[in-house]
Amino acid sequence: MRLPFSYNLRNLWVRRGTTLMTALGIGLTVAVLLSILALVGGLRNAFASTGVAGNVLVMRQSAESELSSNFTREQFQDLKLRPGIQRDATGQALASLELVSTVLLDSVDYEAGINISIRGLKPNPGFALRPEIKIAAGRWFSAGKREVTVGKNVARRNPEAQLGKDLRFGKGAWRVVGVFDAGESAANSEIWADLDQVCSDDNRCDTLSSALVRVEPVSNVGPFIQSLKDDQRLKVGAMTEQFYYEQQSSSAAPIQFLGIFIALVMAVGSSFAAMNTMYAAVARRSREIGTLRVLGFSRFSVLLSFFLESLVLALLGGIVGCLLVLPLDGFTTGIGSLITFSEVAFRFKITPEIMLMGIGFALFMGALGGLLPAAAAARKQILDALRDI
Repeated sequence: MRLPFSYNLRNLWVRRGTTLMTALGIGLTVAVLLSILALVGGLRNAFASTGVAGNVLVMRQSAESELSSNFTREQFQDLKLRPGIQRDATGQALASLELVSTVLLDSVDYEAGINISIRGLKPNPGFALRPEIKIAAGRWFSAGKREVTVGKNVARRNPEAQLGKDLRFGKGAWRVVGVFDAGESAANSEIWADLDQVCSDDNRCDTLSSALVRVEPVSNVGPFIQSLKDDQRLKVGAMTEQFYYEQQSSSAAPIQFLGIFIALVMAVGSSFAAMNTMYAAVARRSREIGTLRVLGFSRFSVLLSFFLESLVLALLGGIVGCLLVLPLDGFTTGIGSLITFSEVAFRFKITPEIMLMGIGFALFMGALGGLLPAAAAARKQILDALRDI
């Protein structure tokens, strides 16, 4: 015969003070884990959302990032003539020569400022290769002028990067003429300006960073990349734009490891708290356990009842943890990339999958903390239980 579930709910309510304190401890542990998963998920989503199918990034052979790559104008002229590159209505190859550098700007979060990536490119075809990026305010920079258009996350997190203001880096001031919206992608953390102006500031007029080209059809991307790698004359490396940004999600690995480690350490404490709560419940309800055995409930029914009670307690803690972390959803923060050495801003993402993982983690703690007390309750002899006060 099985004990009714209402029996467990009643016992949790009777001990509601202890129940709430234990649930809160479990909830805080779950909240720590979920906040780390939301941070890592948001960062990976920012990189995964960056890039267009068919776009191929060409850099110096063996270069790991655009920042450390050297790509000459001569190589670019040879690259544009290769078959497989899509052309626009005028017959111009959709190939954009670009220079990526970093500048130090003031930040609302860091007194010392933060490094921001600045990308020099030509409006045509640079913008056509990124059709998902739209102007949110103002306009695009004009070719040949010291103007910049900044990503929305740059404008949000940097007091200087506001429409109509001047940014000072390189050889002088740059007027902010627009803010662009790149959705959830990492491009929102960049500043865009005219290629020749950025080259002049960096004294890199002949050797730049990379080229972005569009290959059509998309099925030809793999062979096109391989042909570039096999060409010993060009001596370049190539990869899809999407793969390049996915690689940068490695910045999240140390944070994820540290966060999960802290959560596991806290989980041990929370499991002991749940175990202590259930042991105390067993001690206080000794005569009640004896009475249940006299009424015909088996040892297994008693074990299952106390174990289920521990799981319910943990489930309550998991729900508390999810509620605690929900306000973080959509919160914007930034992290320094280990590849580009500049900040990438992104949003915390609290997804249903992450919340289910939190609930599962809470139930694991409940099972860990409830099994031994439940077994202790089931092992009690009827007469000994009835004698306990």
